[in-house]
Amino acid sequence: ILCAFNTLLVNISSVDLITFEKLLIANRGEIACRVIKTCKKMGIKTVAIHSDVDANAVHVKMADEAVCVGPAPTSKSYLNMDAIMEVIKKTRAQAVHPGYGFLSENKEFARRLAAEGVTFIGPDTHAIQAMGDKIESKLLAKNAKVNTIPGFDGVVKDADEAVRIAREIGYPVMIKASAGGGGKGMRIAWDDEETREGFRFSSQEAASSFGDDRLLIEKFIDNPRHIEIQVLADKHGNALWLNERECSIQRRNQKVVEEAPSTFLDSETRRAMGEQAVALAKAVKYSSAGTVEFLVDSSKNFYFLEMNTRLQVEHPVTECITGLDLVQEMIRVAKGYPLRHKQADIPINGWAVECRVYAEDPYKSFGLPSIGKLSQYQEPLHVPSVRVDSGIEQGSDISIYYDPMISKLITYGSNRAEALRRMEEALDNYVIRGVTHNISLLREVIIHPRFVQGDISTKFLPEVYPDGFKGHQLTDHERRELLATAACLYVPCLVSQQVEVDGMKLNVTSEWNLALPLLSVTIDGTQRTVQRLSRDASGKTSIQFLGTVYKLQVLTKAAAELSKYMPEKAAEDTSSILRSPMPGAVVAVSVKPGDMVSEGQEICVIEAMKMQNSMIAAKTGKVKAVHCKAGDTVGEGDLLVELE
Repeated sequence: ILCAFNTLLVNISSVDLITFEKLLIANRGEIACRVIKTCKKMGIKTVAIHSDVDANAVHVKMADEAVCVGPAPTSKSYLNMDAIMEVIKKTRAQAVHPGYGFLSENKEFARRLAAEGVTFIGPDTHAIQAMGDKIESKLLAKNAKVNTIPGFDGVVKDADEAVRIAREIGYPVMIKASAGGGGKGMRIAWDDEETREGFRFSSQEAASSFGDDRLLIEKFIDNPRHIEIQVLADKHGNALWLNERECSIQRRNQKVVEEAPSTFLDSETRRAMGEQAVALAKAVKYSSAGTVEFLVDSSKNFYFLEMNTRLQVEHPVTECITGLDLVQEMIRVAKGYPLRHKQADIPINGWAVECRVYAEDPYKSFGLPSIGKLSQYQEPLHVPSVRVDSGIEQGSDISIYYDPMISKLITYGSNRAEALRRMEEALDNYVIRGVTHNISLLREVIIHPRFVQGDISTKFLPEVYPDGFKGHQLTDHERRELLATAACLYVPCLVSQQVEVDGMKLNVTSEWNLALPLLSVTIDGTQRTVQRLSRDASGKTSIQFLGTVYKLQVLTKAAAELSKYMPEKAAEDTSSILRSPMPGAVVAVSVKPGDMVSEGQEICVIEAMKMQNSMIAAKTGKVKAVHCKAGDTVGEGDLLVELE
């Protein structure tokens, strides 16, 4: 069985030829492109929808037809059911694939499609409703004999009730949106104060993201693994589990690195989780691809978390180890065909790893959004066994309106070590210019000894980087390699050069074609792929080396002697000012000029990509000036508040 990488290898049997003539994708970006690829293989014409700012997006160019459904805000475009229904009628699309996010788990959208005789590529409305509500899904899971987390099964009315329930369950607790997913509307609380704050933020995020501010509370399983089971079911009562995905590397409850299979599960636990996932799917008469998520403790006890009634972001790693095209299977099921496979037919063939490449700054809370235009973009498709699912190209804009994901980078190997080696090489060969990105964090995670050994949990990032991510920490030898490379880039006149660093001589060999974004250099027999991002007349240069960008200055001996006379710019006193750490929208401002504030007091709330972030005072003082108001759009570094 082969893993499909850049071109999806779809085995289409004769029975598949009678599917749909035209399919609309109610989504954008990489998942829209992903669905279009399979549709092309199956001979299905596609219709793309887009907002006005996405008029030149890749998914728009790939589709056979494309129609604008509104302005940039999601509520007026990709969540605008009326506009989308009009496009369906206009284009005479017979089916709709919702991708993930947006309307993918919206029962009203599925109901409206059914009323118009349009096929929804997903489960029936009753399954979406049952599994989309975390309260109802937990009760159904209990009845289906699925292991569940202790907690409160009703809707939490207000902050006071939240505190009472949390005390009864026992801290820590997880407060989360009943209708939510993707890490939005979720907060961990360790005491009464955090419960009240978590209730406020979670309800606001839930209302913003899902139009539903209902919350529930359950016991927080400390230090767990996040392992999910992919299921596939048809309309004839057949259901399969397609093995597991390890999704424990997360920040703010959002996944960053995934892999299949998991290093942690033995065959017995895998089978037990798979059988419970299938039991739940059958209990709600599920049909289509879906995912049952579990939390797994150190003793391999597993607890039902939620069921996602849609295609998951991380589905490519399952495709790699099983050989199945999940989008194709979803389309077949929606048309009414029975599954072509039995449980015994589902293999674990090799190992796959996925890194979510984001336009964000990993040095700020492991990733705060970055926006901008991709001035240069080159995917590492020349590296063996690499798949890149993306919906952007050179010149694309990463905007404030949508998720900052650039792509999903997937590597495959016959075993985990091989898949990780290929991922390391792929990350080094990925060219992304114009926005800040998280390549450095991804590379550090996959080479970290704990990750390599499989010693991971959902707390991996804060445990490994308790003071925040600082980039790759160079060893003495790596430092000498970097300095030698920088020196040779300063005078790239020879193919082979000898450089002395700290009294040690290093032999550096390269063709030094500075017109290329990627530079291959060999230092004392060790090959490195580096990127020179910038250089100015003063000798300052930025080099991406081992995934991290280092700023250096290369000077002649005479210039170095004179540099000590150059004055240095004084650092800004950040304790008296509050700047926005990311681009976003101001949700609330809680101070005005003349107010006294205490260190740690909330000053304002910034929302970026549907996540709300509390901005606090760095010191006690009086408010001198407020430069923003609720509803304002701010950029990274914009001045928000000044203190005296």
